[in-house]
Amino acid sequence: MSHNNQKKIAVINDLSGFGRCSLMAAIPVISHLKVQCCAVPTAILSNHTGFDEYFFDDYTEKMQPYVDHWKKLNLEFEGITSGFLGSVHQVQIVKKFIRDFKTERTQVIIDPVMGDYGHRYPTCTNDICSTMSELVEYADIMTPNLTEACILTDTGYHEGVWRIKELEKIAETLCERGPDRIVITGILQGQFISNMIYCRGEEVRMVKSHRVGTERSGTGDIFTAVIAADAVNGVELYHSVRKASTFVKKCILRSIELDIPKTDGVCFEEMLQHLK
Repeated sequence: MSHNNQKKIAVINDLSGFGRCSLMAAIPVISHLKVQCCAVPTAILSNHTGFDEYFFDDYTEKMQPYVDHWKKLNLEFEGITSGFLGSVHQVQIVKKFIRDFKTERTQVIIDPVMGDYGHRYPTCTNDICSTMSELVEYADIMTPNLTEACILTDTGYHEGVWRIKELEKIAETLCERGPDRIVITGILQGQFISNMIYCRGEEVRMVKSHRVGTERSGTGDIFTAVIAADAVNGVELYHSVRKASTFVKKCILRSIELDIPKTDGVCFEEMLQHLK
């Protein structure tokens, strides 16, 4: 009996029980878009690291034995996506996973979680940055924010307005390393926030919307989950980015209405009916 009669995405990320981020955001969103989400946990946390205290269990040494059992089941994936990776070893495991499971019909979506607002996250060491750069060549689609795109291309980050030509050069550099499609997210433009879509051989396109509320955990995970599911379902990238951007904005607005704490992410559960 085949286990491959339904489209599947393998999502490699941490599992934070509370806070609506990482796998806890990706699983319901991808499932709602009618794709089976198969989780590979990189760590188990009681709540994400944006809280003052949390339980943390590193899953690195268990990841390969875990994945080996999927090989025994002869699982096939139409999508593979990775999020936060906390060590060089984890990045290497992801590279091996892609080599072992990628087929001609598999879309690989890499969300290189490394930093924001011009600064690296504390866990993003030089070694991890270097290894993450190697992971770029495996991607079909990448969804870095502006800071991460700068880190990966050794581009100096600056505050203020970014010209399209500057962003296009960054995307071109990333494309030269492997992926055909780049979405640079979180580009601040005054009262607006934009996502730039760069597809090899096509004109650059921007998706812009009014900024609402403040930064919340999990919005990037939700965004990438929509992009991944849509890629597997054959949705054109521009429409997918518009859909993801609109959905995240609706989730933020509803979270503000319900006075949801920033640490608790966005209440996407109440808005899934708007995601189609």
